[in-house]
Amino acid sequence: MDLSTTYLGLELPHPFMPGASPLTEDLDSVRRLEDAGASAIVLGSLFEEQLVGEEMATRRALDASAELNAEATSYFPDPDDFRLGPDDYLDHLQRVKEAVGVPVIASLNGTTTGGWLRYADLMQEAGADALELNLYALATDPSVTSAALEDSTLALVRSLKGRLKIPLAVKLSPFYTSLASFAQRLDQIGVEGVVIFNRFYQPDIDIEALEVARTLELSRSSELRLRLRWAAILSSQVRASIAITGGVHTAEDALKAVMAGASAVQMVSALLDNGPKHLERVRAGVETWLVEHEYESLRQALGSMNHSRSPDPAAFERANYMHILAGWRPD
Repeated sequence: MDLSTTYLGLELPHPFMPGASPLTEDLDSVRRLEDAGASAIVLGSLFEEQLVGEEMATRRALDASAELNAEATSYFPDPDDFRLGPDDYLDHLQRVKEAVGVPVIASLNGTTTGGWLRYADLMQEAGADALELNLYALATDPSVTSAALEDSTLALVRSLKGRLKIPLAVKLSPFYTSLASFAQRLDQIGVEGVVIFNRFYQPDIDIEALEVARTLELSRSSELRLRLRWAAILSSQVRASIAITGGVHTAEDALKAVMAGASAVQMVSALLDNGPKHLERVRAGVETWLVEHEYESLRQALGSMNHSRSPDPAAFERANYMHILAGWRPD
């Protein structure tokens, strides 16, 4: 069965790959993922805060009046909060490229333009086959309008796109006022991929210690539905490849993602739960389903249920909300 796909201009044997996670920060784990059939490796993100913090540390070391910067540096996380520092990240990227035969996608997490963007160049030089820009930010300043926020984000993407020769994917959250419009503006800049969606790890409150508690909950298949809706809508509106991340645990989940229009399917929680070999089981399950349903290739299924090709496109829109509410009855 032909499971091949094209993602970010990269010809891949199938769409299934690990997303950014601790699994891709260890070389032995990366090798196990390739052995399990990963079509590509997406590395975890290098954060803007790390890069800016390192720059400030360097300046303090050269500045006799270093104490003037003490308050500014308190805004940045402690270096120990991160597994890989900037130099370690580039070294890890090079070692992964040498160790595997599949494309390696580096990741930057940032929200502002600045000198730290030169690390995109360094990732490219280190051998990255593509770059994923992870736009993880919370708009908490009431003086910043949604339009201003989007414009500054697009300026960042435009700056990256202008300096890279490798493909660029942008990883989004679902919280834009008009996601379709924003994705189309990314498409106009020329990004090669849109990844949906970032999973924000929500803080909890410890009522005894009176502290904000950091929490981590792995995804479930139910989270896929939000991604399916927007993959189905966006894949019929933009030229960029669509990747789904979040909520893909089974072969059935993976098939739904492809039918909605995803050229790439990134898995994290399922692999953390079940190990790298689970990737192999999902791929085999997809192949079995396609054979049983007399498909000749996975490309026949790609986008077959998106907004423009679905027999009921209104189900992706407001109509579904109305029908569900009107049709609900207590058990």
